[in-house]
Amino acid sequence: MLVPDVVTRLALLTTLRLGGPAGKVVAAASADIVVDAVRAADAAGEPLLLLGGGSNVVIADEGWPGTVVRVASAGRVVERQSDGSVLLTVEAGEDWDDVVAACVADGLGGLECLSGIPGRTGATPVQNVGAYGVEIAELLIDVDLYDRRAGVVRQHVPAGELGLGYRASALKGRADAIVLRVRFALSGDSASAPIRYPELARALGVEPGSRVPAAVAREAVLGLRRGKGMVLDPADRDTWSAGSFFTNPVLPEAGVPGDAPRWPAGAGLVKIPAAWLIERAGFRRGHPGPGGRVALSDKHVLALTNRGDGSTADLLALAREVRDGVRERFDVDLVPEPVLIGCRI
Repeated sequence: MLVPDVVTRLALLTTLRLGGPAGKVVAAASADIVVDAVRAADAAGEPLLLLGGGSNVVIADEGWPGTVVRVASAGRVVERQSDGSVLLTVEAGEDWDDVVAACVADGLGGLECLSGIPGRTGATPVQNVGAYGVEIAELLIDVDLYDRRAGVVRQHVPAGELGLGYRASALKGRADAIVLRVRFALSGDSASAPIRYPELARALGVEPGSRVPAAVAREAVLGLRRGKGMVLDPADRDTWSAGSFFTNPVLPEAGVPGDAPRWPAGAGLVKIPAAWLIERAGFRRGHPGPGGRVALSDKHVLALTNRGDGSTADLLALAREVRDGVRERFDVDLVPEPVLIGCRI
């Protein structure tokens, strides 16, 4: 049975607290209800928007004219294998950081560097979520999908068929394939994934490549994220954001400014920090947008924040200012990381 949700103002469902009204919102507490809601909207010819935690979207002030399905399916299954590894199956609507916290508490390693990231589990393969040297692509086995075009559920679609790349996948920006369930391969020895990210290694006092207790790595990651305003706090408007707004550019090494930090990103390519470009283009923490209603975070220039009375139009104006400033200074185009719904920069 489909149950309409009482919430129709989408700002109440996003971490930016931005977004206009929806025609209808349906709460989907199971994968079956997700499928039923999508089928009903498709049969009625209604525009459909899938929304999880609302942490990686920017929704237009005009809102969404059709049906919004809130994915809230719950459930986790842990299967320990004879070789000591663990198969973890998670429903798409599970809160991501709750999943990471539960894994750490259960002595499962691999996800701890992805602590503190808001949103739902079903979004993690779509975005190929990554942080502090770990990406979903390294841990993902397969997903269950609802194929809207064929009208069928496809089970165990291998990770290798999802086109996983840097903050991207073949699922991103598509409305015809909906993630229902996700499976990961984890370790069962309570140890973290190898610590690759230099900042995290320094915080832990270990050499890159070391493994530490997963719980210790999680607390260190949460501490680093809090210091950048990247852990959601309803009382702190400096965290009212979509996380990092721009991806780190991947460029030919010959075209990178000489003093820019860089990491290998394939043959002849390097990745450089978007934050470094933004700061050197003249933008500082707290840089205000229109009327001061939005601003760069006081803690990290990659986060664009709603100071409480901003609009999506305000946020996009600030994003354009930053993008254009970096382009003028470095001839590099910054690309938004969140999904823009009904709007663009």
